[in-house]
Amino acid sequence: MRRGTNLPRMGDFNQTVVLDVIRRAGGGLARADVARRTGLSAQTVTNVARRLLDLGLVVEEGATARSGPGRPGTLLRLNPWGRYAVGVHLDPATMTFVLLDLSGEVVARAQRPTPVPEDPEVVLDGLVEEIEGLLSGADVARDRVLGVGIATPGPIDRERGVVLDPPHLPGWHDVPLRDAVAERTGLRVLLDKDVIAAASAHLWDPREHASDFVFFYLGTGVAVSLAVRGEVVRGESGNAGESGHLVVDPGGAPCWCGKRGCLGAVLRAEALVQQGLAAGVALPPWGDGSDPRAVDDAVVALCAAADGGHPGAAAVLRTAGRRVAMAAGVLTDLLDVGTVLVGGPLWEQVAKHAEPALIGAMAVHEVPGGAHPVRASSSVFGPRVGAVGAGCLVLARAFTPRPADLLLVS
Repeated sequence: MRRGTNLPRMGDFNQTVVLDVIRRAGGGLARADVARRTGLSAQTVTNVARRLLDLGLVVEEGATARSGPGRPGTLLRLNPWGRYAVGVHLDPATMTFVLLDLSGEVVARAQRPTPVPEDPEVVLDGLVEEIEGLLSGADVARDRVLGVGIATPGPIDRERGVVLDPPHLPGWHDVPLRDAVAERTGLRVLLDKDVIAAASAHLWDPREHASDFVFFYLGTGVAVSLAVRGEVVRGESGNAGESGHLVVDPGGAPCWCGKRGCLGAVLRAEALVQQGLAAGVALPPWGDGSDPRAVDDAVVALCAAADGGHPGAAAVLRTAGRRVAMAAGVLTDLLDVGTVLVGGPLWEQVAKHAEPALIGAMAVHEVPGGAHPVRASSSVFGPRVGAVGAGCLVLARAFTPRPADLLLVS
């Protein structure tokens, strides 16, 4: 085996390094500052900056204050309209679409109920139609669109771009979603698991400073992703995050696995509805739980009852927050991280009552040795976190420096 530096790609790598530093700076950087932050020579920075300007990825603005002899230099600033990415989150109840600029800001969005979620062909038709409508409505040149990121429930085969057998999408078995969307749109497409995409949104956003965190995703299902040193933990098959059988309430509802109080058994949407009914909350009919939209309507009614002062409804949602905290305490202790983030469509609905309970429980959580506090908060991306994360994965693939790309193995 021979390992060495892939010299023809060194220019591209330096380009992503410089772009990443400029992007994270936010306010713009002089070339000398870029050189100091990257360790690259002044000449290399000048050459890279020229390429980035030609590609329309950065712009020059104003002048810096003179800090030494010579004339002031211009600032290099990210051009957010230089490139775009589409992010799609396929949830059994709702499909969410966003168009992101290069900074990760949402410049267009759309949402629609998932049509016949058990039929992949019908879902695919609706998904492609909405992507095309999003691009057309935003009047974005197609050659500036880097691609489409799609986040779906797991399990998936990320390498092949195939959705395997998601428990909340009956009828989906080995569906080649990535290639089907690519063929119909003519765009590059990547497929990833929804909870991994959601965590990735926080790693791309320059406003987020935590590189180590635990992310809880609450949508139709419940999952957890872990970010360590700026990378989301994917696991051997790319399906890390299956946390449904982490016990958070030993006296809670029974789970099909034989245990009681598993995360999925007590925090999924159907479970909250059942708890609301048991607490005396009047809720609309929701059948046997097989219709995600009917379940969602019942959750909306549960939250409205809590907002209206129903003590039982409010107690159900506060308990949900404490149960998230129970799992978060275990995982933050295990990984020695100080940040807990929670997001997803279900969390957005319950957060008004659940988030204070979560924050309160984490505030009194005793970290072994008292090494650091643990901060808990809701995702800044709200219910669109999966779609935003899917788009950020496209941006990251194109513009995040990866030292491993420089290595030759033979």
